[in-house]
Amino acid sequence: MRLPPGALLTVGDGHGRWRPCELGSGPDLTIAGDVVADPRPTPAITICFALVKGERPELVVQKLTELGVDRIVPFAAARSVVRWDAAKAARQVERLNQIARQAAMQCRRTWLPEVAPLVDFAAVAALDGAARTDLDGDPPSLDLPVLLVGPEGGWDDRERAAGLPTVRLGQHVLRAETAAITAGAILTALRAHLVAGDNQRSRRGVQDRPHTS
Repeated sequence: MRLPPGALLTVGDGHGRWRPCELGSGPDLTIAGDVVADPRPTPAITICFALVKGERPELVVQKLTELGVDRIVPFAAARSVVRWDAAKAARQVERLNQIARQAAMQCRRTWLPEVAPLVDFAAVAALDGAARTDLDGDPPSLDLPVLLVGPEGGWDDRERAAGLPTVRLGQHVLRAETAAITAGAILTALRAHLVAGDNQRSRRGVQDRPHTS
């Protein structure tokens, strides 16, 4: 809305294709270049986050979109404080998809992420390549490109016993929304070769972490 007539901008289809255009005096655009097709990044990265309170789901979706996460899946964990009924879940997921589209426009991302409908823990645990985030987990790896981030109250015994591999995000207990964003940042940085991965994924014991009372 702030651009003057004649300004150059890009338009895209959300599936990797974009082209430069020139803004006219009204809403019309003039083509100013050829279509460019960006390849889809691989492997696809999915962050599943347990429902959190207030506007924090919008923050999570916005930041994960900016980071380049491909699929974002909200889910209801056993200890989730927030509960959405079917009608509210549909409205919220529609809103989160709008947030993702706006964030993609702001950061000039050419592939729109998918914001999936709300599911339960069993559904995200069944995803191929899924791992549960936990302080005692292994270092992040693209071998496990689907990370599950728990709620404010943490995982319950049933979720811990689900048999998923675990991945740690740091030495400290993170807020739920911070953990989701951190998970997306680490995996996308590994995929972009901005940081070196640990192919051995050696485990570090609890004794290596500082304890607080």
